[in-house]
Amino acid sequence: MTLSHLASFTLGILVLFAGKWLNEKIPFLRDFNIPEPVTGGLLASVLVSAVFFATGLEIQFRLEARDVLILYFFTGIGLNADLRTLIAGGRPLAFLLAATLLYMALQNLTGVTMASLLGLSGSVGLLTGTVSLIGGHGTAIAWSPIFQETYGIPNAPEIAIASATFGLVLASLMGGPIAKFLINRHRLKPAEAEAVLDVGVAFDDEQRTKIDYLSVLRTWLVLNVAIGLGLALNESLEEIGFKLPNFVACLLVGIVMTNTVPRIFPRMEWPARTPSMALFSDVTLGVFLAMSLMSLQLWSLAGLAGPIFIILGAQFLVAAAFTLFLIFRLMGRDYQAAVVCAGFGGVSLGATPTAIANMTAVTERYGPAHQAFIIVPLVSAFFIDIANAFNIQFFLSRL
Repeated sequence: MTLSHLASFTLGILVLFAGKWLNEKIPFLRDFNIPEPVTGGLLASVLVSAVFFATGLEIQFRLEARDVLILYFFTGIGLNADLRTLIAGGRPLAFLLAATLLYMALQNLTGVTMASLLGLSGSVGLLTGTVSLIGGHGTAIAWSPIFQETYGIPNAPEIAIASATFGLVLASLMGGPIAKFLINRHRLKPAEAEAVLDVGVAFDDEQRTKIDYLSVLRTWLVLNVAIGLGLALNESLEEIGFKLPNFVACLLVGIVMTNTVPRIFPRMEWPARTPSMALFSDVTLGVFLAMSLMSLQLWSLAGLAGPIFIILGAQFLVAAAFTLFLIFRLMGRDYQAAVVCAGFGGVSLGATPTAIANMTAVTERYGPAHQAFIIVPLVSAFFIDIANAFNIQFFLSRL
């Protein structure tokens, strides 16, 4: 049974409501900064799987609305990116990029080593490395046919998708607890306690945040214009043989717009870093993640669970150690660094939206971290995809 576009979208909203309700009622989820859409989305996927195992009914969802929501979210991130913040983030951005490149090699080395210990081929190890984890579902889908046809792994797509799926869950559960541990242990506090959050509203501010009709309409209009320009840019780039993911093009257009339009029209009320923009970003990201997780077909992964769980367990330990002992120190051992660690926890085993959800859960509880919301998406949404192709090819050439 396949639900329609509207039904799938509506269910995604209900799943997000369920996640928010559960996080309010269960202190563990709230205290360890588990993102609300992750709570609701995983519960929904378990229920859908239970229906399948009990009745044989396979429920599928139409996810076109989800793919539009992620454009709104990343465009909002771009529109919040003031050039002064980007310049200030130049050095941390370079450090995080260098550390991420190092980690990508370490992730593939971990996957190949664990696969060999389990009696599997090194190619399977790569599928449980950056192909599916730091690369996410998109990279897994793109690369698995190559492993299937060229390297003789008949179930390469299933292995890659299963690894990406389990990795997404682990990434969602790792970032928040790591940030909580670092913030409490080092008694960290945000430097901008009174500033507006990049995504969402603070836990103690929900009743005081004022969002008026015109601010919402203005934000919506600017987002739509930026998305339209981003999609047009990507079409132009594709004609000359250079294609970016749509959300990356929209992110870049948002950065350009927010650093030019307000300077050209200084009297114009610009929506960057306003409560309306934060709310748009929070809602679109929340429903996107809820729809992504509720649509996981867990029953299709059951036969691959054993060896994949073992390899991903090792990947989880490596990612957590790398984040705690290198990323936190490299990023400055302050509150911003702790929020970046929450994001890196999402990137290392999952994807950029997971990273942002982790950081959002942390900042809603403790306070804003503007620089983290700029450098983490730039590294994870732009540089990683380019570097990962070379990284995978390098390891394949040595197997």
